[in-house]
Amino acid sequence: MQDSIDGVFAALADPTRRAILDRLASGDATAGELAAGFPISAQAVSKHLNVLEAAGLIVRTREAQRRWCRIVPAQVRAVSVWAEQYRRLWEERYDALDDYLGRLQETPTEEDQ
Repeated sequence: MQDSIDGVFAALADPTRRAILDRLASGDATAGELAAGFPISAQAVSKHLNVLEAAGLIVRTREAQRRWCRIVPAQVRAVSVWAEQYRRLWEERYDALDDYLGRLQETPTEEDQ
């Protein structure tokens, strides 16, 4: 799973690829439709799509003359599951720090006495 996650994070590192995923989250689109939304060439968008497909974040299907791009929710969910474990860890650590700081504020210092 780690190799898969590494590929996903590498793909998500680029803002254009994240924008493509944002667009696909609202529905399937052709490469041409996706390219129209960016100030880069259709060939550059195609390269971004190749990276997203290799990472398993999208699939491309052919319907007659058109190639549709579709987001793969399972792969996005895998990243979410991975990140969730760290979110819980940091929330626990922040809660512990908050408790500690609260105890420090309640403890009288020598200056207070």
